[in-house]
Amino acid sequence: MGRIVITGSSGFVARHYLRYLEEKAAPVEVVGIDIDSPDYTGSDFKYIKLNHKTIDLMNTSHLSDIIKEFMPQRILHLASFSSVAFSWQEPIMSFRNNTNIFLNLLDAVRKVNPEARILSVGSSDEYGAVNEEDLPLREDSPLIPVSPYAVARVSQELLSKVYANGYGLDIVMTRSFNHIGTGQKDVFALSSFARQLTEIKKAGLSGGELTVGDVSVVRDFIDIRDVVEAYNALFERGRKGEVYNVCSGRGKTLNAMIDKMAHILGIDVTLAVSQNLVRPADNKIVIGSNDKIRRETGWNTRYSLDESLRDLLAYWMAR
Repeated sequence: MGRIVITGSSGFVARHYLRYLEEKAAPVEVVGIDIDSPDYTGSDFKYIKLNHKTIDLMNTSHLSDIIKEFMPQRILHLASFSSVAFSWQEPIMSFRNNTNIFLNLLDAVRKVNPEARILSVGSSDEYGAVNEEDLPLREDSPLIPVSPYAVARVSQELLSKVYANGYGLDIVMTRSFNHIGTGQKDVFALSSFARQLTEIKKAGLSGGELTVGDVSVVRDFIDIRDVVEAYNALFERGRKGEVYNVCSGRGKTLNAMIDKMAHILGIDVTLAVSQNLVRPADNKIVIGSNDKIRRETGWNTRYSLDESLRDLLAYWMAR
C-alpha cells in the first residue's frame, strides 16, 4: 500500500486528486494536512485509507512529527493562498505563508524522510507579463512575476532547486496553468462567472448583468481532471529537479469563456466592469506549451473546453 501526504487537503485540487486515486482502485494510505477540516471523510472512499491532520504548516515541530511518523513515499504540496487577487490585498501575508510553509515542509523532509518524492505545485503566473511573440511559454522561458503571489511561487521553485541540488531531495516542480472544475471557489474568475450566470438562469431570466474585471486577458485553461492526472504522471515519471508546465496549450479570452457559458445556458448577458476586480498589474496573455510533460511522461489532456464548462455550470446549477 502506497503512502501519500497531501498538504492543502481540504482544497479543490486535493479533492479531485483523491477522486482520481479512488478511481484507480489501488489501495493507498493518505494523510491529509490542512489548517481547515475537509468536507469529506475516510468513509467516502473504498480504496483510500484516509487520515486528516488539522494543523498549521507554520508549526514546524508538529509537521515534522507527522512526516516522521507516517514516512510518506510521495508528498503533494498544494497548500497555499492561491488567489492572485488576495495577494494584492494582503501581500505580506500571502508571501510569508506561501513561502514559509513550503520551506517548513522541505526542511522536515530533509531531516526525517529524505527519500520521499515531493511534487511542488507552482503557477503559470511565474512567467509574468510576456509578449505574444514569446508564446507558447516553455519551461526555459524567462520568469518575470508581476504579483506578490507570483513572486512567492518563483521563490518556492527556487527553494525546490536548492533542496534538490544542495540536499539531494527528490523534488519535481510544476508550473500549473488556470484550472477549470467542479468545486472551485468563486473567488476565481471563471467559477465566479459560472455562479453568476447560473443564478440568472435559475431566476428564469433570458439575460442579465455580469460583474467582471478585465475580461480581455487570455488564459490557458485546463480541466482539473487532466491536472490531477498530470500530477500522478509526474510522481511516476517526472525527472528529479525538473519543472513541467501543466497546461492545455490553448488560449482563450475570459470574454470568450463567458460567451461560451452564456450560449450553453441559452441566456444573454451584459458585462459590468468593477474596478475592484481589476488588478494593479496583470499578465495580458498566457499560453503554455505542454510538449515537455507529454514527451517525458506520456500524459495528455483528455477533456475538451466545452466538457469542462458544462460540468462547471452543472455544478453551480445544482447548488
